[in-house]
Amino acid sequence: MSTLTLILLYTAACGALSAVVAAGFMLLPDERRNALLPHLVSFATGALLGAALLALLPHALEAGGGTHGIGIALVGGIVVFFVLEKLVLWRHCHVDACEAHGPTEHHRARASATLILWGDAFHNVLDGVLIAAAFMTDPHLGVVTTIAVFAHEIPQEVGDLAILLPGGMSRRRALVLNVAVSLASVAGAVIAWFLLARALEWLPYALAVAAASFLYVAVADLIPGLHRRVDARTSVKQVALIALGVLVIGFSHEFAH
Repeated sequence: MSTLTLILLYTAACGALSAVVAAGFMLLPDERRNALLPHLVSFATGALLGAALLALLPHALEAGGGTHGIGIALVGGIVVFFVLEKLVLWRHCHVDACEAHGPTEHHRARASATLILWGDAFHNVLDGVLIAAAFMTDPHLGVVTTIAVFAHEIPQEVGDLAILLPGGMSRRRALVLNVAVSLASVAGAVIAWFLLARALEWLPYALAVAAASFLYVAVADLIPGLHRRVDARTSVKQVALIALGVLVIGFSHEFAH
């Protein structure tokens, strides 16, 4: 199977499955869903950290990017994602209300839905670029990167649906649009394939930017939300699930090799 075929299969499966699984979560009672979602966020945090630090960055350095160049790409990527988030183009909401999409916006059905869907599409295009860059470096790295993206996409998609549905959109329409937007990752993967195939020397830096995106989401977005609960029992569960996410990525990476 060609590398391009693998990229297309994994990006499409990751996008579609994350949207469908998120829709399944929305069918759960609110109390049950709100109890499970923080656990998913904790696991996703570990998966993203593990993929960035145990897989993407080591591969970027091994690919010959040079520590100085990789460092610049990493810092630059973090700054770029910070700016994009400020522009509300790449905002992740994992609860029914967040500072980027306040309660007032939730009830502006069309405006809020448009903002969420366009922002999510842009984010998914970036995910496709990251997955493609990983597969073009090493198919095993591509699998690990896809797992990390999938782990984070589920709570993100749940958050998107939690905003779209109260805005007046039907469940069927919200699901169809969410799946369609999730498949924007395929477009990002195709773009990355054709661009990076003509500039393979940029692959190490693309991996560093991928690591930057994972680190930024984990540290700036997910972890602050976990700090809302500070009791000992919750904290122990969070640490255990973060560690589990790291271990899943670590073992997946080692097993794949």
